[in-house]
Amino acid sequence: MGVYQWRDHKKPSGGKRSWYYKVKRKYAYGRPFVPPVLSDKDERAKIRVRGGNFKVRVRRAAYAVVSDPKTGKSVKARILRVVESAPNREFARRGIIVRGVIIQTEAGLARVTSRPGQDGVVNAVLIGEPEKRG
Repeated sequence: MGVYQWRDHKKPSGGKRSWYYKVKRKYAYGRPFVPPVLSDKDERAKIRVRGGNFKVRVRRAAYAVVSDPKTGKSVKARILRVVESAPNREFARRGIIVRGVIIQTEAGLARVTSRPGQDGVVNAVLIGEPEKRG
């Protein structure tokens, strides 16, 4: 089932006349949101999009590419948990990884900068050091 994304339900502004008839077009359909979740292994989906192109989406994420802005180096680190989510508070509880969430990795606290559901990779920027235990 597609998600209709045309904006033909709004009243036109500026004295324009609205279309008296409009057929729903296939290119105006989207897809329902399938959230990329935290898991113990990585899983990606290759989805065909308009024009015959392919979009890689993250379905399950176990690792993130974490870059340190101080040193300028990047490292692949395991994601331990989703700490906080500014887009939706419930995402942290459910372990959903979207752009803007703060994740706990082996490298430390990091903010996700990529869009895993559209880019196919979890990129993050380090914002804190790992907590010392003991």
